[in-house]
Amino acid sequence: MPFALMLALKYLRPRRSFVSVVTFISVLGVLLGVGILVIVLSVMTGFDNMWRDKILSFKPHLTLSNPYGVIEDEGDVYERLDGIEGITGSAGVIETRVLIQANGQMSAPVLLGVDPARAEGVSQIPANITNGVFDITGENAVLGIDLARSLGVQVGDTILVYSPLNVVHKDELYLPEELTVTGLFDMGMRDFDGSFVLTSLDVARELVGHDYGVFSIYVMTEDAFQFPHYRTAVSEAVDGQYMVQTWDQIDSVLFQALSHEKTMMFLLLVFIAIVAIFCVTNTLIVITVQKTNEIGLMKALGFPASRIMAIFVWHGWIQCLAGTLGGLGVGLLVLNNLNNLAGFLANHDVAIFPKSIYGLDEIPWHADPVEMAQVAGFVLLFCTLASLIPAYRAARLDPVRALRQE
Repeated sequence: MPFALMLALKYLRPRRSFVSVVTFISVLGVLLGVGILVIVLSVMTGFDNMWRDKILSFKPHLTLSNPYGVIEDEGDVYERLDGIEGITGSAGVIETRVLIQANGQMSAPVLLGVDPARAEGVSQIPANITNGVFDITGENAVLGIDLARSLGVQVGDTILVYSPLNVVHKDELYLPEELTVTGLFDMGMRDFDGSFVLTSLDVARELVGHDYGVFSIYVMTEDAFQFPHYRTAVSEAVDGQYMVQTWDQIDSVLFQALSHEKTMMFLLLVFIAIVAIFCVTNTLIVITVQKTNEIGLMKALGFPASRIMAIFVWHGWIQCLAGTLGGLGVGLLVLNNLNNLAGFLANHDVAIFPKSIYGLDEIPWHADPVEMAQVAGFVLLFCTLASLIPAYRAARLDPVRALRQE
């Protein structure tokens, strides 16, 4: 074992002294700083991943649209898309905002008219039906569970759907469509569960006043993150007749906001770790003052300044290493019990993550090994730099004055 490391470990041995208490507090400070960083970054990463998963389970990977009107020949487009390797489903859609009335309650959700035979290929809603069945044939509809709760409807009830043309053409009257609720879906996200209703293309066409065509065509792929490749392939397949948008483009504002928020949270919380690192510096300063006589003796015996510096750099680095490893462990421990803690607090009337505010059923988190390694590397780097100041001071001590000090 190198002499510098051996002496640093000797100085770290627990003793009933003020220095040992300060060392413990320094390690605890680094531990808390790293733990908080790990928890916050993991939760922010979990939010990002969950938003992507929820959006991709509800929305298509690619969307074809005609900027000058409707897509009239959707059947021909289906044939072209089905010939592309990696395309798992496609369906024509009419999307419009409507007014729904039921049990004296009103709501203005988004209505999606989808071809019933192709709906399962472009959405995970059929797999997330909690009540009833997924049946949007004829004059049937499926609603989000939060929307159904706000309207007070259940499976088998009827709802009145008013056309938006009543607002566009005020001199004409369009009678509402009476639809039967056949199923309720729960995607675990308020924005979807409380704002969407699905029905057949025929009903949607009646509501928007079109006899044929679709507003857009939803396309699903085998790998949602290979959207540049699929976008090029789809655009070539339709000869550039339609505008092709990816999910990343449609919801770019949301993902950019999450990315910027995560960066800002990291920059703000990193100051906690920096403050803890200064505690390590203070500990080393106290130790260099306490060990002044020993430092003077080593210099008198001919120890080079670099070796004396290494003693205290090792001392600070070991403190930070212990605090960093402890912080990673504490952070992972809290994350693995995060939703249990939230549930415990909710049972005591302390709701820290209500769905009505955040729109999600549980606190999402994902411990990214790369991010954790970056946090650990950042803390250890700054700890090393912070240790250089007292270590340099110790190496510059005059051995004569150091030995004279009592």
